[in-house]
Amino acid sequence: MPQESKNRQNGLTKSQQAEVNSEWVADADGILHRNAARVILLDDSGRSLLVRGHDVGDLNHQWWFTVGGGVGPDEVPVRGACRELFEETGLSLDPDRLIGPVLKRRATFYFALETRRQDELFFCARVDSAERRAAGKNQHLTSLELDVLDEFRWWAPEDIRAAEAAGQTFYPRGIADIIERLDAGWDGSCPVLRED
Repeated sequence: MPQESKNRQNGLTKSQQAEVNSEWVADADGILHRNAARVILLDDSGRSLLVRGHDVGDLNHQWWFTVGGGVGPDEVPVRGACRELFEETGLSLDPDRLIGPVLKRRATFYFALETRRQDELFFCARVDSAERRAAGKNQHLTSLELDVLDEFRWWAPEDIRAAEAAGQTFYPRGIADIIERLDAGWDGSCPVLRED
């Protein structure tokens, strides 16, 4: 067994712990914080690509969420969204294909045995059928993402609502309504959500 897999701290290997620590900085109140950019990817049928993930070391704590992740302090959010989209799905989109931001979200949550706060900007992009088929087939995931990202799936809003009624969790809250609103055409607004 490789030494890396033997040396786990808080459910993470040392390299995964370093990856997490590089992206999160403690705020004045001590809560770990990062900025993030996300993409609500829509196909021509109004479905959106979501990712199912789980908490490190807790397979029972699972949820569905949009593609995206942390952005660096000097990284333009729309470029960070495109980078994350490529890393997680293999889709390479130019920033000018993304609209928005279409949503701002501040979330406080528990992950990797720590309370974390994330400020997110959401962008939207529509893909054609070839891009839809290619999404998720050429992933460039980090070690941590390989460990905690379990499944990519295209969801229709009505299927999200049915899954929520059956007990599955989706973020951001109200994502089915958000998808329907954006599928009808972005009105230029950027609602703000707080999920603490």
